[in-house]
Amino acid sequence: MKAQDALRAAIPQLTAAGIDNAPRDARLLLAHVMGIAADRLTLHLPDSLSPPAQAAYAAAITARSNRQPVSQITGQRQFWGRSFKVTQDTLDPRPETEILVAEALSRPFLKMLDLGTGTGCILLSCLADMPMASGTGSDLSAKALDVAQENATTLNLSARAKFIQSDWCANIQGRFDLITCNPPYIAADEMPHLSPDVLQWEPHAALTPGGDGLDAYRKIAAQAPARLMPQGRLLLEIGPTQSAAVTALLNVQGLINIRTLQDLDGRDRVVCAQKSQDPDFCGNL
Repeated sequence: MKAQDALRAAIPQLTAAGIDNAPRDARLLLAHVMGIAADRLTLHLPDSLSPPAQAAYAAAITARSNRQPVSQITGQRQFWGRSFKVTQDTLDPRPETEILVAEALSRPFLKMLDLGTGTGCILLSCLADMPMASGTGSDLSAKALDVAQENATTLNLSARAKFIQSDWCANIQGRFDLITCNPPYIAADEMPHLSPDVLQWEPHAALTPGGDGLDAYRKIAAQAPARLMPQGRLLLEIGPTQSAAVTALLNVQGLINIRTLQDLDGRDRVVCAQKSQDPDFCGNL
């Protein structure tokens, strides 16, 4: 069987399963089993698929038809220009989280803490672009920490990144000039409305704290200021309706220069705060 014939058969199968953008996913999975870059696939469509590649592609298309995310099937996700290993034990890095990374890198830092690190994509992206910095990633999930450590090794960042199992700041020592976090923030009543790709395949503990979705922010607001250096920054990813509530929680803890950044769709996405006065924080107000 030629690659183009396998692709031609796969697209209707994914479409029938309700997969949005079935042609794109079919092409990504075909490139993966052929061991080539997705942007090179067109050149290789006339190639014959070996029996093992045919079997692997059939299995991949079946998995995607069952709504398993492409990133979990391939085991990789692109984020901030780098490839990160992902598994069912980690949240799939989202493009909107790059808003947080861009803000983190907007001014220098030397010592960083990433709470709920998951794949380590925030911490490792920041360290890779800030060569003088070191950082700690914490997570309650030991399996997620294994993935983050593997990503650090792959990106040659193990010397500057360490990982620790912790319930937010419970096991964290020392202070940091940058703390980042993309916590679970989906309210319990919003969970049934998530796409099957997310609801059935991503770890619920990384998606929702239950209740109103704000429990993680309550804990971080109470714990993180003690772990910040003077003028240290706290950057939190939020859901699009949570800016006012999270801002209020940080205000109560005495953090200042609080500002909300929007994503490319104009939705509230990142709340920035600081431990002490700095009028240049998060840009000119």
